[in-house]
Amino acid sequence: MLKAGGTLLLSVVAPLPASANQILAVRVWPAPEYTRVTLENDTDLKTEHFLIPDPPRLVVDIDGLGLNPTLKSLVAKIESNDPYIKQVRVGQNRPNVVRLVFDLKAEVKPQVFTLAPVAGYQHRLIFDLYPVTPVDPIAAMIESGEWSTGPTKTVAAGTPALGDPVSGPPGATMPATVLPPSGAIGPGTAAAAAGGIVATTPPVQIPTPPPVAPRTQPNAAPDAIARLESAISGLQGTPPAQAVQPPPGRASARQPQKVARMVTIALDPGHGGEDPGAIGANGSREKDIVLEVAKRLKTKLEQLPNTRVMLTRDGDFFVPLNTRVQKARKVQADLFVSIHADAWVSPTARGSSVFVLSEKGASSSAARWLANDQNRADLVGGVNLAGGSADRQLASVLFDLSTTAQINDSLKLGKAVLREIGGINRLHKASVEQAGFAVLKAPDIPSILVETAFISNPQEEARLNDNGYQDQLANAITNGIRRYFADNPPMAKSRQT
Repeated sequence: MLKAGGTLLLSVVAPLPASANQILAVRVWPAPEYTRVTLENDTDLKTEHFLIPDPPRLVVDIDGLGLNPTLKSLVAKIESNDPYIKQVRVGQNRPNVVRLVFDLKAEVKPQVFTLAPVAGYQHRLIFDLYPVTPVDPIAAMIESGEWSTGPTKTVAAGTPALGDPVSGPPGATMPATVLPPSGAIGPGTAAAAAGGIVATTPPVQIPTPPPVAPRTQPNAAPDAIARLESAISGLQGTPPAQAVQPPPGRASARQPQKVARMVTIALDPGHGGEDPGAIGANGSREKDIVLEVAKRLKTKLEQLPNTRVMLTRDGDFFVPLNTRVQKARKVQADLFVSIHADAWVSPTARGSSVFVLSEKGASSSAARWLANDQNRADLVGGVNLAGGSADRQLASVLFDLSTTAQINDSLKLGKAVLREIGGINRLHKASVEQAGFAVLKAPDIPSILVETAFISNPQEEARLNDNGYQDQLANAITNGIRRYFADNPPMAKSRQT
């Protein structure tokens, strides 16, 4: 029996015989969005779980499991700042059955599932504890003070805005340096510093289109675009944007207005949590490096007027690929930039690359291999495939609507970023490559994947860990994004955010 007072009245018996299933490792990944608890074991485990409301607890019974020091260490792994778990208690509930009791800080919606062995992991039992009300990305950033609700922000005089003309750094007109098949060459002559950008115009000013008179036919059917927007809005769970009608007789008197709208950029540090990504010869983990680069990039982008940035993850936790795309769409991002560090079987491979989505197959065999490898992130990080079918259906419907415009814009963005990165590091390929990356499949957001360098190359691994090089990378990507917007000013949106 469980008592509410916080004491676990379970008889702790002697460990089961050596032939019993054994827990090999326990890991806890607290995050604002959800907390994950992982039990890695030598075989597939059978479990039952239930919730107790007052006080809130999650009870999990694991069949055929023996207590060992590794499993008992789970108690000490719960941190005081965990958003959802207050503490965990472990005991032998009855012969061959171990019981875990999670004392919760609030009600949760748990997902309990198992994962087959993959990427060096053995069998895993996963507990994902989600809040009853999902975390809203915009509300969370407003609450933390990282997201301005107004149209502009205070910046230093002369700070260039997205959409301003860009003068490239010295030497930027020269072709980017390309890695020849036979060996390595030095970086290009373009400056790697943050400077070299000249602002000659004020922030982006977007004219408001004149109001459209209402339809005179009361029963007129909406046009195809309106029906499509309505369908997409319904799938997303948000009401479609409604046209604002001017007061009668005043339409001709109104003058077009100019508004400076916010530009929203979604940055996606790859991997995280259970998925470390590629690991360098000296033990560097891709997930750590790309998170640091993304944070530096966020800081630099937010120094630009009318610019706000969302990170798909801001800590060491796993985010499924489709969820990364959904986060960007929820905040109506204008751009999506996924940041990674490449790896190859040979330690001599080196250079930076930029990828965009492809409708017709990969642009090279290496691009196809990389896309397939990155798309395995859900298998490594761990996704409950029994749930989320509606989300996958939504993603499929949206992707099938149209991708041509997105890919064209993504190529423009990719070329601008690749050009800037070529000034600080050799390029693995001279041009933007294409492949079927799952994380780039937002149909309405120009999206690129930046491979910052080869973490499998010892020299580039050292550079990726260098603060100066991380800062150069952030500068280069910022300059590339500004260059893209200088040639492709952001359009007005039907809904202002």
